[in-house]
Amino acid sequence: MAQVAIAVLVYAKTGSAFLTAVAYALTYLPLIAGGPLLSGLADLFPRHRVMITLDLTRAGLVAVMALPHVPLAGLCTLLFGTVLLSPPFSAARSALLPDVLPPDKFVIGTAIGNMTFQISQIAGFVLGAGAVAMLGPNRALALDVLSFCLSATIIARWVKPRPAPPRETEARPSLLAVARDGTALAFGNPVLRTLVFFGWLAGFAVVPEGLAAPYAHALGGGPLTVGLLMAAMPAGTIVGTFAIGHLARPSDRMRPMGWLAMLSCAPLVVSLLHPPFWLVLTLWGLAGAGGAYQLAAAAAFLQALSASGRARAFGIAQSGLLAAQGLGILAGGALAQSLGPQAAVALAGLLGLVLAAALATGWTRQHGEMIMTLSGAPRTPDAHTADTRTPDAGPPDAHVPQAPAAAPHATGAPRSLGTP
Repeated sequence: MAQVAIAVLVYAKTGSAFLTAVAYALTYLPLIAGGPLLSGLADLFPRHRVMITLDLTRAGLVAVMALPHVPLAGLCTLLFGTVLLSPPFSAARSALLPDVLPPDKFVIGTAIGNMTFQISQIAGFVLGAGAVAMLGPNRALALDVLSFCLSATIIARWVKPRPAPPRETEARPSLLAVARDGTALAFGNPVLRTLVFFGWLAGFAVVPEGLAAPYAHALGGGPLTVGLLMAAMPAGTIVGTFAIGHLARPSDRMRPMGWLAMLSCAPLVVSLLHPPFWLVLTLWGLAGAGGAYQLAAAAAFLQALSASGRARAFGIAQSGLLAAQGLGILAGGALAQSLGPQAAVALAGLLGLVLAAALATGWTRQHGEMIMTLSGAPRTPDAHTADTRTPDAGPPDAHVPQAPAAAPHATGAPRSLGTP
């Protein structure tokens, strides 16, 4: 709802595709700093308490944003602060999930969480467009405050408090040290590194959402068209997530990742032909279905890490994902300003397709190694493919036969402002 309100508000005031993209990118870019520096909070304090505190803080910031006559600079500052607090919340939630769900329920629970998120996002985009049209952007922002308050209430009422994870040393490390350790965990293993890069491909696939307002204008539509365009990709992701979630074995979920990653970008190239509105919705929905590969990448990533470092490594990966999305939206906005929104979306799809194909080629080789890791099968040690698990971490696949948990889009397609 907030993202629709901001996009409509800025485009109506400026008529600039680039400035609209800049405003939309502010729902992603703060995570460049927030992820590495703040996600470690979920490894230092009880995750239940971290989530409630962050929800209430963000509710207060959005409430100020909703006040009338807030200058644009103040609005952007508040928006920056609100999004900055998203990485530690997402990291705490993702790190807590394996503790909440029993081993045999983890993967299906992750899939249900993903589908629920996408459904709520579709409702937010469509109903948010109606709310913006009826109430105006400021009152629509005020409604978003309730989502954070509701989230805090649900966590306080129905999530069991758990102590902070044990630390290897008594001294509490600095946030900078936590960020450094998280980076080493996320990128120290070639397979985990590939999974992270698969997640970051969303930087190309998200460009259509950032350009939804100017794209709708090019099609002759209004706020409802903007909301429907924004909802098309999440709707496709629901279908793709449902399909992947019903594959029985982790190996089956991971095998088509390369093809699905290419599918998440390929349909966008057709935008260069200026297709009609109904075909645009279909193509964007198909791209969203391909993006469901993030579920498999996500599950394998989290479960291959020890509990004590899970939040910080996930925070680094998520921060990079959301930063890639923000930068992708900015670049798409700059291209749309000179080439038009259709050409910008098509170019983003083409570049993403090329990189996805390159990653898919490497994944064909690494897929077998990942299966061995998930199954706990013995293998010959290799300095380049050393297992990142600690001795007490258990088989990486303990929660499922464990599969990965999280490409930062998984468990959260990387949205940050409108979804607590």
